Amino acid sequence: MGQTIRFGVSLDSDLLEKFDKLCEEKSYQTRSEAIRDLIRNTLVQKEWEDAEGELAGTLSLVYDHHQSDLAQRLTEIQHDAHDLIQCSMHVHLDHHNCLEVLVLRGDAGRIRDLAQRLVATKGVKHGKLGLTTTGHDLA
Repeated sequence: MGQTIRFGVSLDSDLLEKFDKLCEEKSYQTRSEAIRDLIRNTLVQKEWEDAEGELAGTLSLVYDHHQSDLAQRLTEIQHDAHDLIQCSMHVHLDHHNCLEVLVLRGDAGRIRDLAQRLVATKGVKHGKLGLTTTGHDLA
């Protein structure tokens, strides 16, 4: 971890007031910690955009398990990428709908491809990939 550097930031008073309200709502102890989180989030977003290294993330899928052979097709796609899937959780939302959450880790391009294949599978009602960093390059 590097040394702490202090620097000044100039803001419009209305913007600062909104930022202070946000800090309070999010329970930040100081503006500095909120700014550090904003910077980290921006760096992670940039990492996703560049996405050539190892990333981690979650993929959430909602689907009707009564859809013909859907669960089998989803399982086959997952088995083809078993090295990316760290774990999975299956929840029965109601009589028809299931929620499946996959925790993923690996090459960014492969994670995106896997997510797209699963989300695009006929019968999947909704899918959302949430990427994050492995933390290796963040202070």
